[in-house]
Amino acid sequence: MRSFSTRLLVPLLAIFMVSGCGPEPSEIAGEPPLPVGFWHAGITLPGGEIDAGIEISRKDERYSASLINGPERVVIREVSYKDGLLLLRFPAFNSEIRARIVNGKLVGELILVKSKGATQSMPFVATAGAQRSDPASGSSVHDLSGRWAVQFHEADGSNTASVGEFSQRGSRLFGTFLNASGDYRYLTGFVRNNSFNLSTFDGAHAFLFSGTIDGNKITNADFWSGTSWHQTWSAARNTNAKLPDPYQLTHLKPGYERFEFAFPDLDGKTVSLDNERFAGKVVVVTLAGSWCPNSHDEARFMAPLYEKYRSKGLEVVALMYEHFDDPTLAGEQVTLFREKFNIAYTTLIAGTSSKSEAAETLPSLDAVHAFPTTIFIDRSGRVRKIHTGFSGPGTGEHYKVLTTEMTSLIETLLAEPAKPSSTTAAIKPGA
Repeated sequence: MRSFSTRLLVPLLAIFMVSGCGPEPSEIAGEPPLPVGFWHAGITLPGGEIDAGIEISRKDERYSASLINGPERVVIREVSYKDGLLLLRFPAFNSEIRARIVNGKLVGELILVKSKGATQSMPFVATAGAQRSDPASGSSVHDLSGRWAVQFHEADGSNTASVGEFSQRGSRLFGTFLNASGDYRYLTGFVRNNSFNLSTFDGAHAFLFSGTIDGNKITNADFWSGTSWHQTWSAARNTNAKLPDPYQLTHLKPGYERFEFAFPDLDGKTVSLDNERFAGKVVVVTLAGSWCPNSHDEARFMAPLYEKYRSKGLEVVALMYEHFDDPTLAGEQVTLFREKFNIAYTTLIAGTSSKSEAAETLPSLDAVHAFPTTIFIDRSGRVRKIHTGFSGPGTGEHYKVLTTEMTSLIETLLAEPAKPSSTTAAIKPGA
């Protein structure tokens, strides 16, 4: 890992952003052109290699590109090829890929910006025109398709429960892990003899899972996130594996009847639930971060939902917990986040991306277990539900169920008149 001041990082990134906005100059004489089409990419982590795909196209003098992440296609917002340097930037995540053509391949690095501005660098190599294929392609002795009860082993000896859902076609493996705090999004990989791997790079996180297959068990398993986070894990096939109810994990502290906050907006004006704009409204508050893919999944759902129901009395407030202490830098990231999803609802700069530090800023909550955490408040100001985490589209049916539940809950609250109450009554989603 390498670190440097965010005050140095942002000006550098600004230069790259400007370079990606205008027309691209012609390649320098004698310099190899950048081939368009599919590139099969590998990102090297301490535990192995992430399998990824990038599709590059060119129209007139401008390049564009997409990241192919399993069934997901992520548009790369800023693409520049100048002086032999290819720069692919994911501005809402504040990450980038820098590479040059060496012996017909793109060779360079992936740079992720983490909490407090620390950076992680991982080797990146891509081959033009290569298709994703496994040397041992075809049928496999093992089929991991199904549901698995997973235990991630913590450094203190405790375990964190998760659920793995996988599907397999030949030796090709697809799936995700469902956690109480969210999910690990779209994962793809291969089954080879008695071992397997699953990985993803979605513009923000670089995840790699691997393990040994022992009948209906997975052993000797590792999870790497970037260059520094490592966990061991194990699993057993279990069709009945499930997680705790996400509506029962986060609560108001005893003695609190209202959820309270007061944070500045992007113009520096303090906003709280006591502001007149929220009077008599249904308010959905989400604890989020521009660095968090699950927060992106929720914003992609919440932004159009807000547009649909705002005229009926819905307000949405995102309390943004960013990687930067500096409110100016945090505000720049939140602005990019808003632009990516065309967000019209309120976004406030609430703090840094530590769950423990976030909990200190919200004295009415008993804890902050996950980003996002979503709080549903009725027209009378009562907290009716708190949902921990968010199951994104990579979870398939779970995403459909959750978004249907949340939509139904909001519709139910909008249909209710304001009733002064000292209780924190709860209703079931969709009731």
